[in-house]
Amino acid sequence: MISNTFTQVAGSTGRKRSERVQPLSVLPVFLPLSCRRVIVAGGTDAAAWKAELLAATGADVIVFSPDNEELSGDMRALLEEGRVRLCSRPWSLADFDGAAIAIADAESEEEAIAFADAAKAAGVPCNVIDKPAHCQFQFGTIVNRSPVVVGISTDGAAPILGQAIRRRIETLLPPSLKDWAGLARTLRDTVAEKLTPGPQRRAFWERFVDRSFGGQGPDAGSVMEINDDLSAVKHTGNGRVTLVGAGPGDAELLTLKAMRALQSADVILFDDLVSDEVLELARREAKRTLVGKRGGRESCKQDDINRMMLTFARQGKRVVRLKSGDPAVFGRAGEEIAFLERHGIAVDMVPGITAASAMASRLGVSLTHRDHAQSVRFVTGHSRHGALPSDLDWRAIADPRTTTIFYMGGRTAAEISERLRDHGLDPQTPVAICSSVSRASEKRWFGTVAGMADGIGEIRYDEPVLIAVGGVFARQQQQAVALSA
Repeated sequence: MISNTFTQVAGSTGRKRSERVQPLSVLPVFLPLSCRRVIVAGGTDAAAWKAELLAATGADVIVFSPDNEELSGDMRALLEEGRVRLCSRPWSLADFDGAAIAIADAESEEEAIAFADAAKAAGVPCNVIDKPAHCQFQFGTIVNRSPVVVGISTDGAAPILGQAIRRRIETLLPPSLKDWAGLARTLRDTVAEKLTPGPQRRAFWERFVDRSFGGQGPDAGSVMEINDDLSAVKHTGNGRVTLVGAGPGDAELLTLKAMRALQSADVILFDDLVSDEVLELARREAKRTLVGKRGGRESCKQDDINRMMLTFARQGKRVVRLKSGDPAVFGRAGEEIAFLERHGIAVDMVPGITAASAMASRLGVSLTHRDHAQSVRFVTGHSRHGALPSDLDWRAIADPRTTTIFYMGGRTAAEISERLRDHGLDPQTPVAICSSVSRASEKRWFGTVAGMADGIGEIRYDEPVLIAVGGVFARQQQQAVALSA
């Protein structure tokens, strides 16, 4: 039986609708225009850009321009390619009948008003370029992976910001995504026929999405794997578990693969140290459950966490076990993987940025600076009983040519200092102590091995603490001495 001592965090399924949808300045909609007639008034470069965009949708684009001599080079190119049709006369009221939308590049306010009024009278949505007062809809910035199309709008407030957002999205969506989307379209009927609605179909499509973001387009091999997925999902009721590294707290340090896992989760079991900012990136509909484990506090038992993962996976759920830092670094990932595999549950792991790497970045330190260290060692600062592990090789740990990072050593800092000195490490070896690395509450102390016990007293060690020992921190320690002088 699963323990009832967990604190469950409510998912969005229990929220009021008004809390889920924040105010929108505009409504993003996607309008099919294939084979539908659209009107473009004007032969300028600006009109040509809109005409090309409309032609790309398969629309029947009719350009009205009474003076062919004034057609821009871009517009002439569209005409020569047969992508638009030209009417060498002014538009008339009758031209709006049956049109899907109407676009104009008006030279004067009077022309803009006349065009907008004519479109309104005919019930045709219109856009007058660069004259928002006469527009019933706007063109946003586009990321094109058709049939995947992403539209971005800032409601005219900051076009440059919209372009910057587009550039960032472009880096997230591989060009091959258009081919995967096309393949998905051809598979829909087959999936609907072979897989029952709910967990089975969702499991298949989640595996499909994972493949589509791999960077390579679909080929014969991947199609065979997809067919295997269809069979595998159909004949097993189990979901899967993904161990995901949440990093040290800063949501911007989350990997893209970790974000995709959070966005596809049905259930998220998260550690007490996972930041709210990271959880905000998760799929809104996912059930979220805190399974925190903190030294010196009432904690969730590992056996209970294992049983929860197993129970949800057997229900066909996609489970994310969200761990602070990297699951493979003092995250008990090995125990969880072994448990799930014994019970026939598929499991994979997404690495995260471990706190030591984040600390080095924050301090501007190379953990393997060749003038000071030839290796890095990560050491646990306490055993499962709360004290220092009894089987640590302190003679090796006290090596002056190694950078040593103690995780979870807040309560054992004084003993760590004593053991290092007893085994020959110079008491003046630089030390950096950091808590809540990469978070707004981050604190730092710089000193020496001899002063480590005093240093930990200045740091909140009820928060995640790292104790870093080695010559690579000499500059920080010297600056701290200079500031205190």
